[in-house]
Amino acid sequence: MTALPAAVIGDAQTSDFGWGVLTELVDVGNRMAGQEGEAEGARVVRDAFERAGLREATIEEFDIPGWWRKNVTLHVDSPHPRTHTGSHEVISLPGSPSGTVTAEVVDVGAGSYDDFERVATNIDGAIVMASSQNPESVTRWIHRMEKYANAATEGAVGFVFRNHIEGALPPTGEVGYNNRPGPIPAVGVSSEVGARLERYAASGKTEVTIDSQCRNEPATSRNVEAVLGPDEGETVLVTAHVDAHDISDGALDNGTGSALVAEIGRLLTAVEDELDHPVRFVTFGSEEIGLRGAYHWAETRNLDDVKCVLNIDGAGSSRNLWVSTNGFVALADVFEEVTDEFDAPLSTTDTISPHGDQWAFVQEGVPAVMAGSTSDTSGRGWGHTHADTLDKLDSRDFRDLATLLAETVFRLADADVTVESKSREVIRDSIDEGYVQELKTGGRWPYRD
Repeated sequence: MTALPAAVIGDAQTSDFGWGVLTELVDVGNRMAGQEGEAEGARVVRDAFERAGLREATIEEFDIPGWWRKNVTLHVDSPHPRTHTGSHEVISLPGSPSGTVTAEVVDVGAGSYDDFERVATNIDGAIVMASSQNPESVTRWIHRMEKYANAATEGAVGFVFRNHIEGALPPTGEVGYNNRPGPIPAVGVSSEVGARLERYAASGKTEVTIDSQCRNEPATSRNVEAVLGPDEGETVLVTAHVDAHDISDGALDNGTGSALVAEIGRLLTAVEDELDHPVRFVTFGSEEIGLRGAYHWAETRNLDDVKCVLNIDGAGSSRNLWVSTNGFVALADVFEEVTDEFDAPLSTTDTISPHGDQWAFVQEGVPAVMAGSTSDTSGRGWGHTHADTLDKLDSRDFRDLATLLAETVFRLADADVTVESKSREVIRDSIDEGYVQELKTGGRWPYRD
């Protein structure tokens, strides 16, 4: 039996409110962290919170290292000269510095640590090219930042990140993280340009010139939040990130997450008097450049007052719920109860992952999960490309996810549902060796050991 009244569930299944918020967000266009589009996206969410009936809807500003793209060219000097300048061919990667470099291309394939070791003697002074595809030889995600950092550590003078998804879609994504700007120029190229470079490199020496001009300057980002329920007690956080990369509309990543946060809040206004715990709805800024909005929130609040965190990211590729529980069994149990009640599928993983805004809380031992939806697409699919647009999504999927997540949040706010926090030491010792390697490689390891 569901905890939410039938009228609320019926509302969730017929509402166009959340889809309307999503449409407003994608129509903003560029919501890059620290830029005007992100500020406009924050205003869209704040206004949605107010229309939904949430209390104390506010925007909080904080400082970040900003980044703006300017001009970029990739010129194949040999064996067959060709210049790539179009945004469907080559783009700069956020967090990289300006620079012009000319060097031989060394292809490291999918960019596993073994791939780098295989060609280690050739990397010094070269431009390294790595695919966005995850290596088949590993069981975890090898992030682009790792591939970039390993290239720079081995002495590369430039980095090329090639998409494995066809369709003239260069992938973007942060490479600087806590070390902005990064040490070497980095660009993303389409699958087609990457395939050409791969073919040239396999047949002999090929040399390219990368000219990437960008701007690294201080900027301002924004978190948006509002609240429902009692004034006191441990808070249930419902979160997402409102920022998106400047080349796309950020529909799936993560317009749907922000719109779902607003829709869940709207649905719960009907049962606000029944909430035993306050529920705070937060959309973070600057997730795409190092989870900066989540870290700002976590570092300026007393985390002992947080009961748990439900972070929504990448929800909408289907109506089938996927949850990364980070080993918090009590939270996993609630999701299983909800999906059982609705006879809905659920995919889960209990691996502690440093990807997503929930990590800023998980690393401190706060019970936190990331919720998304399953996808048949390899890797990010349309994410981080020009093709992350509204037409890839379905409003029916959105409504089903809103129903399941609203029911979950309502149950988490029940006093009878308890979730245990963990110590930093327990979390540290539970992280898989591969993710320890990633965090240390990228300068993101939060522990002293």
